[in-house]
Amino acid sequence: MAFVSAQPPATGSSEFTAAIGKVARRELAVHGLTRYEQLSEVTAADLLEIHGVGPKAVRLLDAELTARGLAFRR
Repeated sequence: MAFVSAQPPATGSSEFTAAIGKVARRELAVHGLTRYEQLSEVTAADLLEIHGVGPKAVRLLDAELTARGLAFRR
């Protein structure tokens, strides 16, 4: 897994639901993930390796992806 963000995320730059929690949103942004389309490039297991992103956040993100016609990489 190689998530790298060239710059620190801007405050409020994530489009992810606040229901996943502030820490999860921040850590995803630190790893360069701020848009739902980007999540289709990673697996759920990849996300679980990120500190602060737990099973609940992954379930909520999966539901949001499904609603948008997207899915995690398999």
